[in-house]
Amino acid sequence: MNEPSDQSSIHPRRFPRDDQSLRLLASAGLLALGLVFGGYLLGNGLLRSKEADRAVTVRGLAQRDVTADLATWTISYSATGTDLTAVQAKVGNDTGTIRKFFASLGFPDSALQPTGANVSSYTDQGILRYTVRQRMALRTNDIARAQRAVARQFDLVARGVLLEEGSGMVYTFTRLDEIKPAMVAEATKDARAAAEQFAKDSNTSVGSIKDATQGYFEIGSRDGEGAGGEWGVSDTPYKKVRVVTTVRFSLD
Repeated sequence: MNEPSDQSSIHPRRFPRDDQSLRLLASAGLLALGLVFGGYLLGNGLLRSKEADRAVTVRGLAQRDVTADLATWTISYSATGTDLTAVQAKVGNDTGTIRKFFASLGFPDSALQPTGANVSSYTDQGILRYTVRQRMALRTNDIARAQRAVARQFDLVARGVLLEEGSGMVYTFTRLDEIKPAMVAEATKDARAAAEQFAKDSNTSVGSIKDATQGYFEIGSRDGEGAGGEWGVSDTPYKKVRVVTTVRFSLD
């Protein structure tokens, strides 16, 4: 005998078919799809941003040996005595001796110019004494002749000229603007070489320059610190120009 069918058995779920429910389902689906697509774009954008930020910052150095093109020799000398007129006459005679000294070395008279003078007095055991100081400056572009002159400065002392501290030769390189562009290019090339070595070690390649900073140009003695300004010791005409650039390269 057949069993009567169970009317309480579970029927398949029916999806809602009214318009409002369908609109809600469609909105939920679009939202879910938008979240997935947005997540993909965000992740892909971060990846591209990370790749775009791949860069290396290096420094490049350029150095060049140069010879000074300007020599300046400040000569300070003085005389002291109880008779101001006699002291002034002694300084005047020393000035003539100095001019003859430079003329004998082939310098024109215009190369030597007075730069200052002063008179001071003091009392020594009740006696009033006067000191007259004079400064002369030699300025020349003849570096070799200037070197020969400073090498013979003790000839002035032998002739009775009392040289004071500060009587030193100073050599200056004035044509820096002429070599700046080439040195910046050398420093940039040196920086790229360093970046390429880094890229080789990291299995990448060097791209374009993202940004760069040029350091200050430094001019120093080629063979160490100069000693200009001390009595009896002169600066050196042989200089070293140095510049360091900081360059940021992209990595491909």
